Amino acid sequence: MQLDLQFLTGRKRPPKSEPNPAPEGEVLMAGGQAVPVTFARSQRARRYILRLKSDGTARVTVPWRGSLAEGRRFAERQTAWLGRQLVRLANRPVLPTDWRIGGSIYFRGEPVLLEADPSGRAVRFAGQSVRVAVATGDVRPTIEKNLRKLAARELPPRVLELAALHAVAIRRVSVRNQRSRWGSCSRSGTISLNWRLIQTPDFVRDYIILHELMHVRQMNHSARFWREVAAVCPGYEEAERWIKLHSALLR
Repeated sequence: MQLDLQFLTGRKRPPKSEPNPAPEGEVLMAGGQAVPVTFARSQRARRYILRLKSDGTARVTVPWRGSLAEGRRFAERQTAWLGRQLVRLANRPVLPTDWRIGGSIYFRGEPVLLEADPSGRAVRFAGQSVRVAVATGDVRPTIEKNLRKLAARELPPRVLELAALHAVAIRRVSVRNQRSRWGSCSRSGTISLNWRLIQTPDFVRDYIILHELMHVRQMNHSARFWREVAAVCPGYEEAERWIKLHSALLR
């Protein structure tokens, strides 16, 4: 849940009179609630961004050359939007975070059943078999470790393949446990991907990779950037829709 505002300025550095980061303890009043808010500068950001996090706190991203004071004013103008997001957050169903035998998880874009091996020493799903100490209780730590290893094997080669196909030079690829991003691209040409892409369909995985590769060409989300994305991934809107519908299930 986020809202952004285009940042336009010719300043080359943050005003020295405004601290970075902003002092802690600030709040926004929205929907009759006091919402804790933090402010953080970002070298990548080209817009002021207001985001409501899953824990009910708000975060304002301020462009590196932007003003913290303008970031506050931007957030204060969006309290109606923030109030609506608080209602949505309160009405969102609470999903279990543990993985148990008989339950399902997403793998390569499809929900798959977790089943115990007859020996009780392994968990099976979608042709995978993962050894566990005992197939009872929460088996997520072991299954997740296996999925992360699988992602670390599969994702970097796919990045290199797509980078070569579209003549994009990158320095390295990392697979991480990112909590709020599917991927990122540094100015030095490092692509970082969320291991949970192993849980998404191939077309979503490829869209995220291509999205980050296009940031090598355009380190922003300008109209020119989205033209680059559309050129290499014509059906990216479908991938965006899948992500919007399923993100809450891939925590």
